[in-house]
Amino acid sequence: MSKIKVLSGPDVCRILAEHGFVNVRQRGSHVVMQKRLPGTTITVPVPNHRELDRGTLRSIIRQSQLDRELFETD
Repeated sequence: MSKIKVLSGPDVCRILAEHGFVNVRQRGSHVVMQKRLPGTTITVPVPNHRELDRGTLRSIIRQSQLDRELFETD
């Protein structure tokens, strides 16, 4: 298992957008990304910071239901 990269908020938003999430709103320093699926909607708040804490990034990965590998180093 590789280490999670140190990513910025815009980097995470870009990864989420590449996998079907859209920016629905922004309030202050938080961007809210959503992905609509049949019968449900996945909503993920992303802090728009230069560097996200690893715990925050792990939470975003868990909420987005994407593979951790998308956020890891090689």
